[in-house]
Amino acid sequence: MRERVRLEAVGRFESGAKTREIAAELRVSERSVERWRRQWRESGEEGVRSKGSPGRPRLSSEAVSQPNVIA
Repeated sequence: MRERVRLEAVGRFESGAKTREIAAELRVSERSVERWRRQWRESGEEGVRSKGSPGRPRLSSEAVSQPNVIA
């Protein structure tokens, strides 16, 4: 969903739409549109693609195999 909105914004950048118009039409903040526009200028469409949520790091196999120690 988020990536679809970003790619929709890219299409509007290419057609010359203003930041305020894009933000209103896509119902996102102007700041987000400005950030996406900057990323698009620097890296093209790949720059605005979602990188996914970093989330919590996985435990190493060593940490998983060690029992919990309560002091």
